[in-house]
Amino acid sequence: MASSFLLVLFISLHTADGFMEYAVNSCEFNSSELKDIEFIRSYYYNRDEYARFSSNVGKFVGYNEWGMKNAEYWNNNPSEMALVINEKERYCGHNVGIWSSNILTKSAEPYVRLRSVTPSGGSHPSMLVCSVYDFFPKLIRVRWIRDGQEVTSDVTSTDELADGDWYYQVHSHLEYTPRSGEKISCVVEHASLKEPLVTDWDPSMPESDRNKFAIGASGLILGLVLSLAGFIYYKRKSRGRILVPSS
Repeated sequence: MASSFLLVLFISLHTADGFMEYAVNSCEFNSSELKDIEFIRSYYYNRDEYARFSSNVGKFVGYNEWGMKNAEYWNNNPSEMALVINEKERYCGHNVGIWSSNILTKSAEPYVRLRSVTPSGGSHPSMLVCSVYDFFPKLIRVRWIRDGQEVTSDVTSTDELADGDWYYQVHSHLEYTPRSGEKISCVVEHASLKEPLVTDWDPSMPESDRNKFAIGASGLILGLVLSLAGFIYYKRKSRGRILVPSS
């Protein structure tokens, strides 16, 4: 799978009317070997790409009339071509090695939340959602196991969603008809894990009831702690009290 890192360079001007021209350099690569790297420089005007140089193609290509005119000029300019051809080795060859050793080898383990929701329509009365959070790198596999067999139907999943802080999240949905005594698990496979992360679904109590039970238990424990603290305080005060007989 190709990896890509982008360095955005705002090289032109902003006018009073809000027009903007800029160029983007990118390196797409499968390894840190120079032969596996493609250097791309794209030129944009108001978010529309009008010309591009690719080291795999070896020349500029225009995507509209203005882009084709510029591409023809650059392709016939030896100094411009020498400069952009050299960028693959100068820019990508140097930085890909740094990115590979300092970023691509890093990973963050995901954590999983498995919950039941009410499906909207569909032919099944129940739905489980397996939400996987805070993982890196992006590539991940989420699957469902039901009574020892992988489930391949009635499963929908989102794409890996970027959190904006290098981490990702993904959500997988399983529609199903409950059966007595069954076992359903969400299985997550990721580069940060030595073995698949398996989370079993416990249908013994609905999630809303489990939450209510947890809140009630917490309140009971807090009440007992406060009562015990009050009793201890009362006993200590009683020991220090002096009784004066009435006349």
